[in-house]
Amino acid sequence: MSPPTEEPVSLAEAKNHLRVDVADDDGLISALIIAAREYCEAFQNRAYITQTWQLWLDAWPNGSEIKIPRPPLQAVNSVKYYGADNAEYVLPPSEYIVDSAGEPGRIVLAYGKSWPSVALRPANAVCVEFVAGYGGADKVPRRVKQAMLLLISHWYDTREIAAVGHVTAEVPFTVNALLWQERVVPL
Repeated sequence: MSPPTEEPVSLAEAKNHLRVDVADDDGLISALIIAAREYCEAFQNRAYITQTWQLWLDAWPNGSEIKIPRPPLQAVNSVKYYGADNAEYVLPPSEYIVDSAGEPGRIVLAYGKSWPSVALRPANAVCVEFVAGYGGADKVPRRVKQAMLLLISHWYDTREIAAVGHVTAEVPFTVNALLWQERVVPL
């Protein structure tokens, strides 16, 4: 996986939300931004900023499609497969159609085509490299950014699991409520 080159929420946006005017906690806040994105992406089973991923399968699917996790799907870079002798092969793009309109995205065999009949190695035999995400930070839905800001604020204000005399929640209800609306069922 290649991580995103930017975050959905900038350091300036997070500091403004936290009402922090000094640079003393910039490192901590930057780490919280990354952790909040990772939490939100994992909760929604999505990619926010453009990222490259690999999907590894032990065998070709029984049907004519491979569902691609982490929507929205932007592109499929390659479909590689490995024979029983570990030789690497590339499935030509003319053999399949990339459906990025649906969620999750998928690769569908082209008309009259079938998965290669080469004997595959027993594990990690097929690798789909794909690009996922909304694009840049400006394309990430506002409710996701709001959930991230709430989570960053919660973590910034509550730095321990429990504080004497205080009851703390693991994740504020509003964060999950915002994220639940576009959650993708895991494949």
